[in-house]
Amino acid sequence: MSEAKIYRRVAVIGLAVLGLIFLRPVFDDRPLIGISGTSVVSYAEAINAAGGRVVMLSYDRNQIPDHLAKLDGLVLPGGADLPPSMYGDEEVHPTVKLVSDERLAFEYELTKRWIKETEKPLLGVCLGCQLLNVVQGGSLIQDIPSEVGSNHREGHPVTFEENAKLAAIFEKREAEVNSSHHQAVKEVGEGLAIAARAPDGVVEAIELMSDRFVVGVQWHPERMSEDIDQKKLFSSFIEAASQKTPVAK
Repeated sequence: MSEAKIYRRVAVIGLAVLGLIFLRPVFDDRPLIGISGTSVVSYAEAINAAGGRVVMLSYDRNQIPDHLAKLDGLVLPGGADLPPSMYGDEEVHPTVKLVSDERLAFEYELTKRWIKETEKPLLGVCLGCQLLNVVQGGSLIQDIPSEVGSNHREGHPVTFEENAKLAAIFEKREAEVNSSHHQAVKEVGEGLAIAARAPDGVVEAIELMSDRFVVGVQWHPERMSEDIDQKKLFSSFIEAASQKTPVAK
């Protein structure tokens, strides 16, 4: 059995472990989407509904070259906070709860190499959006209530920048989203652009300034599975992953 077929079989086994049973042939042509982290069932359901297939990624950095070569898309899910030292802050706000060292080391290297060594799509959610920004040299607001004076623990509207990919995907300039974050993008990383803001000016989405689908959102689209706008987001991501872009040489 070829390595590619073995990899696709692992994808199905990973979904079965999560209790997600899909009556599909093992060797179908749906794009393989990698997700690391924990509590990712809702992400897997959203990706499957959009036409993708999930590969659960362990935090084994030795496997990163295989992921770069064999995955068609990458999702960086939500989680705890990044160490402020990663973006140049010496003081740590008391509300900061750090992501595990093991997860951080794996996702940081994978994200950095994914951006540099492939042309494949990436979707970052909440922490994933923040990690994307920091990998590209950007910084974060450590605590929105303290630094901005507003609360992002409840749903609110976001306004898309006129020429943003997300404006084209959502086919409008404003959308309602959920919200459960206390951190956000501060200084935007190299090659990235602000794609959406909340009414208080807080950055709600970023994207790579190219035709490539590399998007980070602060809300949780996987928790809005019945929302037509969030379905468009996942469908656009899967469509980009379906192009089967090779690893850059």
